[in-house]
Amino acid sequence: MISSPDLFHEKKLWLTHRNVAGLDEAGRGALAGPVCVGVVILPEDNPLLLRALSGVRDSKQLSPRRREQLAPRIKQAARAWGIGFSLADEIDELGIVPATRLAASRAVESMQFFPDFLLTDFRLELPELDISQAALVRGDQCSLTIAAASILAKTARDELMIELDSHFPKYGFARHKGYGSLAHRKAIVEFGFSPVHRKTFQIKISG
Repeated sequence: MISSPDLFHEKKLWLTHRNVAGLDEAGRGALAGPVCVGVVILPEDNPLLLRALSGVRDSKQLSPRRREQLAPRIKQAARAWGIGFSLADEIDELGIVPATRLAASRAVESMQFFPDFLLTDFRLELPELDISQAALVRGDQCSLTIAAASILAKTARDELMIELDSHFPKYGFARHKGYGSLAHRKAIVEFGFSPVHRKTFQIKISG
């Protein structure tokens, strides 16, 4: 049975910090499209929060339909939320780790107000932001706030990849969302890179 994320870490932080934000990314390992970071601040004074966000967990453990159902519930329950992207050319120029941190900074800056503490998944530390923070191993599986952020990041990125599919229909972005499926890798060999491919990523054609 898959365990549900909870508010254990948040409740400890809420004793001294009101605006605790969770962050998570989507698209880090894709061959095309942006990397996306979601950020969520949940209210510390809502006794029905766990019920309102029942079913929220690591986005990779949910079907696309379930993520789409949960995303508006997360936005409604959150005190604040934001989305940030780094595009393929930025990933090629900066590298995936700095580009992911850039997307995270953009997500934080897009919110209605600034957080005073960041809870991040283990690979998403943000030393360039002057905000207290902690990186949690498997954060999207243990922290409800990070799990909520992971769903917003995944749904926002999937929506964009479906839109890009209409501009570049040869690659099948709506199906694989830019990840390295065999069909996608064969399409790159046949048609070359599109403007939204990450040209510095190594592509293996064998299954």
